[in-house]
Amino acid sequence: MEKGRRPLSVRLGPDRVSWPQENLTNIAQYVAAVHRAHSLPLATLTLLNLLLASACAREPVAAPAGLVQAQHTTMGSLLEISVAGPENPQMRAALDESFRAVDRLDQLMSVWKPGSDILRLNQSAGQIPVEVSQEVIDTLELAVKAGDWTDGKFDVTFGALAGLWKFDAQNQDDKIPDPAEVDRRLPLVDYQALELNPQRRTAFLQRPGMSAHLGGIGKGYAVDRVAEILHKAGLRDFLIQFGGDLYVSGLRDGRPWTLGIRDPRGPADRTFAAVALSDATFSTSGDYERFFMADGRRYHHILDPDTGEPARGARSVTIVAKTGAVADALSTGVFVMGPDAGMALVERLPDVDALIVTDRNQVLISSGLKDRVTILAQPTDAP
Repeated sequence: MEKGRRPLSVRLGPDRVSWPQENLTNIAQYVAAVHRAHSLPLATLTLLNLLLASACAREPVAAPAGLVQAQHTTMGSLLEISVAGPENPQMRAALDESFRAVDRLDQLMSVWKPGSDILRLNQSAGQIPVEVSQEVIDTLELAVKAGDWTDGKFDVTFGALAGLWKFDAQNQDDKIPDPAEVDRRLPLVDYQALELNPQRRTAFLQRPGMSAHLGGIGKGYAVDRVAEILHKAGLRDFLIQFGGDLYVSGLRDGRPWTLGIRDPRGPADRTFAAVALSDATFSTSGDYERFFMADGRRYHHILDPDTGEPARGARSVTIVAKTGAVADALSTGVFVMGPDAGMALVERLPDVDALIVTDRNQVLISSGLKDRVTILAQPTDAP
């Protein structure tokens, strides 16, 4: 955001497209109609009772009456906050503070910004411990816990594999890397070789060439910080969406927020399930955002740290949890674990639920989520 420029906020008028919340079967048609009416790109998670924001952080957006929206692009994604109620100076200050806080996290956690904590940690791998911020220590500690929970399938040191597979829009080459080079880098992926000293606030990667990357947990942590700021400001009913990570607080029009889960093989504007949530986070990892096809197989950006190749067994994993960082890490970890082991883990963890679409197009729902999910249609079946 430009220095001195306030983040966009608009007082939201009536919908151009209406939909009855009582009739969940109309959700897919509603979302498609919204997409046509507004020409908006849809995010990984389609917000069924909102009109989604455009990709430009400063363009006005249309949404239902009674909401105030603000947007800001940071950490490489669009951060959108929607607050129920009339705009006021306290709300405005909280929105401004939220965006500044996430920009600060981006400066600390990015692997692209010179001087960031994570970049300094990686540059000192195998040499000396590095003093980092409390936020980075907290995030790395949770990342190690997630590694333990998932038997290493969530590994915050996967950065050593980052340059082999090219899935970013700017440099995707649709090529399978040399297996010998993958094997050479695999010993550098080992979250247990990350040493943390919370008292001294230091972190250390034991082997030269190791590389930490917070791409699987950083946005979730940022969502938690934004929620804290908004709650501290006295705001109760709001929604935060940040890429595939989402948090809802309170209610929308007296009901839990209704959110949609994207069909992993359908059009980008198609949802196959709806879930009603309040005071919870919601994170989805899928193999459909960044991928290429070769010889009938889908190669995507979610890598198995044990093989260095794209994980197999699931098409999408949605995690519902109390905190965004936990949901973010587990959506990746459970995806890599696979449906059976992943769902078994979810059932063991307190305050964690999941909806998984397997590579056989089966829909698995954890016991704690079944009463809150409505399946609108069977997901599209395709490679």
